[in-house]
Amino acid sequence: MISRRTFVSTGAATAGAVALTAGDAFGEARVPLDEALLQQVPPSIARLKSWADRAAPITTEERAGRVEKAKRLMRANDLDAFFLTGSTSMVYFTGIRWGGGERLFTVVIPVEGDAFVVCPAFEEDRAREQLALGPLGTADVRTWEEHESPYARVAEGLRDRGISTGRIGAEETMEFRFSNGVAEAAPALQVVSGTPVSAGCRGAKDDHEIALMRLANEVTLTAYKAAYEAMEEGMTQRDVGRLISMAHDRLGFSGGASVQTGQWAALPHGSITPQVIREGTIVLLDGGCGVEGYRSDISRTFVLGQPTDKMKRVFDIEHEAQMAAWKAAGPGVTGEAVDAAARKVIEDAGYGPGYKYFTHRVGHGIGMDGHEWPYLVKGNTEPLVVGNSFSDEPGIYLPGEFGIRLEDIMVITEDGADLLTPQSPSLEEPFSNWPH
Repeated sequence: MISRRTFVSTGAATAGAVALTAGDAFGEARVPLDEALLQQVPPSIARLKSWADRAAPITTEERAGRVEKAKRLMRANDLDAFFLTGSTSMVYFTGIRWGGGERLFTVVIPVEGDAFVVCPAFEEDRAREQLALGPLGTADVRTWEEHESPYARVAEGLRDRGISTGRIGAEETMEFRFSNGVAEAAPALQVVSGTPVSAGCRGAKDDHEIALMRLANEVTLTAYKAAYEAMEEGMTQRDVGRLISMAHDRLGFSGGASVQTGQWAALPHGSITPQVIREGTIVLLDGGCGVEGYRSDISRTFVLGQPTDKMKRVFDIEHEAQMAAWKAAGPGVTGEAVDAAARKVIEDAGYGPGYKYFTHRVGHGIGMDGHEWPYLVKGNTEPLVVGNSFSDEPGIYLPGEFGIRLEDIMVITEDGADLLTPQSPSLEEPFSNWPH
């Protein structure tokens, strides 16, 4: 059971410390806390050291390989070009980070020949600056003035590469106004989904990507443990959230978590109701961080003090269900089969049928986005492949009482699946098997 301690200067001191950190809850490297403020930080968090030097950035050569793979997938799916606007996929292929807005900025990758960029004229210098850092440094940049049509520039660039008819794939998060604008400017071209290219490349992670995800998940689990050791009865959700963010800061990355207690833990994504940590009450953490663009996502459920027999029984069922999904996963297995393995455990224990108490799918893909391909859900009959990564997070939610969810990330290997962090052992000692 957690040892009891006084949180120095209460949550107000924590708030002061956290206010001086930089970055959002799921960004990249953080500005370290001022050392003078460490006197206000709980010992379990103050002892943490930065792991930022363990994160190796994705190289230009790696991104160039991704562009070549995209072209192979374009050929396989009868696409003449693939185009992106500001999105995670743009970062994945090019390294360019471009915010949203009503002005079209697009990278167009033809199946044959060199890529080109269309951007507002006043943004040309910024575009070239970012292009120089990635694999498309010599790409043709076509600009448009405020009164001109950017879509005409896209059509011109395609025609100059011999593409006036055929099919071009739009990255799936692209706003309709952009894909539709291209379709209207090039009516002889068919604008179709580019998901076979983006998901085909990003869905199966390579060793470097998995290493970054492993580090991200180890960071988050370490931050959770440090926050847990600093928790006290009477703290609010906000206090605990600050502890978790502070611990991520100390480890060198931006991270955070939602915190739900008691009956509100029965809502899978929680409640806005202000909550206070009470001894003997379920606490559910769900969050993560980013490491060089790659995500973690971990849920832990525990009790400060002594859980009831019912809580322990439901935890054991949940633990078994999570393990069942893990053991069922492997190359060639369908996403729906993994979901079914976990759901059967929960239903056989009396918490069924279907979505009655286990109210969501067993897992979502994860990588550069917190939710991406593939999804472990009924109806997904696509076979899993080596390098697929996703959450393993069944849940049992008892309305008006409590909810229990355990979540770790797993990656498909040649002979099964690998959990990036160990399963939580119990409600009373949720981090006893994590040495950091």
